[in-house]
Amino acid sequence: MSYTEVPGARVPIRMWADPATVEGAAMQQLRNISTLPWLHGLAVMPDVHLGKGATVGSVIAMKGAVCPAAVGVDIGCGMSAVKTSLTARDLPDDLGRLRTKIEQAIPVGRGLHDDPVDPAKLHGFAAAGFERMWAGFDSIAPSVKFRHERALKQMGTLGSGNHMIELCLDTSGSVWLMLHSGSRNIGKELAEHHMEVARSLPHNQGLVDRDLAVFISDTPQMGAYRQDLFWAQEYAKYNRAVMMALYQDVLRREFSRAKVTFDEVISCHHNYVAEERYDGVDLLVTRKGAIRAGSGEYGIIPGSMGTSSFIVRGLGNAASFNSASHGAGRKMSRTAAKKRFTVRDLAEQTRGVECRKDSGVLDEIPGAYKSIEKVMEQQRDLVEIVAQIKQVICIKG
Repeated sequence: MSYTEVPGARVPIRMWADPATVEGAAMQQLRNISTLPWLHGLAVMPDVHLGKGATVGSVIAMKGAVCPAAVGVDIGCGMSAVKTSLTARDLPDDLGRLRTKIEQAIPVGRGLHDDPVDPAKLHGFAAAGFERMWAGFDSIAPSVKFRHERALKQMGTLGSGNHMIELCLDTSGSVWLMLHSGSRNIGKELAEHHMEVARSLPHNQGLVDRDLAVFISDTPQMGAYRQDLFWAQEYAKYNRAVMMALYQDVLRREFSRAKVTFDEVISCHHNYVAEERYDGVDLLVTRKGAIRAGSGEYGIIPGSMGTSSFIVRGLGNAASFNSASHGAGRKMSRTAAKKRFTVRDLAEQTRGVECRKDSGVLDEIPGAYKSIEKVMEQQRDLVEIVAQIKQVICIKG
């Protein structure tokens, strides 16, 4: 589908979802965003749903301003995936051992490594950028610097919620590795620090929603936020890179006879800010629950823990600010999902997947998410599908 333009907003709201199917609270959030005087444009992805401050599945392009709550607390959250030389025939009938080995290599939930991961010990890991990222730690917000040791030990860890590690098969039977995570606790604390600062600034006092408080260019507060924001985005990128390297090492050991090899890793943020130019204007583009989908650029759009995911290539649609959805998107809250579904429902909806099937992940049940197939259909003018993959192992925190 092409987009639908919502009338009555100060700045046009372009929606790749049917407005009639979007919850009222989310529509109100979008209208609130459209009142910001710095807003240049607002694109809404088909996985749109209610978020804190800004709507998940929104692309907010602003001139000379950025809203930290629109980025969210998991700065740089995103996906990584890679195709392997393995096929379904190489996998054992019982995937429980492989799942255990992955969980032993990569801490999940609130877990962290006993000692920081040494990048020199990771097969083929590009350590130069990793070291530059850590060199920037001394410049981040002073109130967060005491988290240095924790940030070191959380590098290469998964987290909880909708973060996951999966082993998937594509439609031809090839094995893919995929994972989803972000900047862990250090990103969360940096985000919360700057959101509090933004809410206190005089120019934000008259906003319809204080969670939409912004920083304005050429101010000390904006300078401090941009520094911490881009550092956290790099931390998130390397967090996924370290996890993927650890994951690949597990497969090298477990399938040593097959001499497994890997294609180039695909990686993309979906909660982040980028400096981009549209309509001849330099803008700060915030993608909250959206990926960049520039012409020819690869991305990853996951479903849920029991449905397909998609490797995509961007079509470079400027109307969406070169963006696409970040996943299926929730159709109900975590609380509602726990009330609506049972552990028995979870087991049924994840049949054939080696994964947790207990109350601790009930809020991640596939039934709590929108149809990934419909989401993909609604953004045919944003991306083309390169591969459809389906998990046989799904690890949650």
